[in-house]
Amino acid sequence: MLEGLLSILGIYKVYEKWLWLQVRDGKKPEHVAIILDGNRRWAFHKSLIPWIGYRHGANKIDELLDWCIELDVKIITLYAFSTENFCRPPKEVEEIMRLIEEKLRSILENERIHENKIRVKAIGRLDLLPKSTQEVIQRVEEATKRYTDRFLNLALAYGGRAEIVDATKKIAKEAVKGELNPDKINEKLFEKYLYTAHMPKQDADLIIRTSGEERLSGFLSWQSAYSELCFVDVNWPEFRLIDLLRAVRTYQRRKRRFGK
Repeated sequence: MLEGLLSILGIYKVYEKWLWLQVRDGKKPEHVAIILDGNRRWAFHKSLIPWIGYRHGANKIDELLDWCIELDVKIITLYAFSTENFCRPPKEVEEIMRLIEEKLRSILENERIHENKIRVKAIGRLDLLPKSTQEVIQRVEEATKRYTDRFLNLALAYGGRAEIVDATKKIAKEAVKGELNPDKINEKLFEKYLYTAHMPKQDADLIIRTSGEERLSGFLSWQSAYSELCFVDVNWPEFRLIDLLRAVRTYQRRKRRFGK
């Protein structure tokens, strides 16, 4: 009620412009990662079935993409579906997969993706996804694989510990075959085996989680070592530009020492 009134009065637009002025000349995060949390909660508060919340959340990604392009964020990584999410009711998982496929297909004809040369890639244990979802992912990745200006990563069937385990397995197999000397293994080499190895900057500068929860839930366990964290008390479908700008402002105000 209050939010609607403030919107009608144009107060949010004034606040947006004020925030833009505050962050405009500051250092922008190159890699922003977001945990898209609160879709079900939003639907519950609206007395709607859960997947309606996911649909509204999926539509919000288009707005986020525009905002990040304007902020000149080069890399966006979105935590959309974890390995643990498969434990949810089968009907809910089915609807989420259907929505993911629908959203991915729309990327193929999305002008902003091609105009801004955004490489789209899914990261996670993709073999756990339905075959139809895997096929759409392959089509999207193939259509954008030559783009290098920006990156949009969709974490699907993703788990931070799973990512580290999978990287370790790859390294172990090469070592057993004699293709890799174990003494040569260091952090820089290890990163080449992560799901995010295709990116010029794997570490996330800023990680945002919506819904008010204050934990990472296994998101980018390796890549978040020195990330700035921002927890936003708003469900993902209601995420606004002012929420993003405030998070960027928080990032700019923090001193990043990297252990120094």
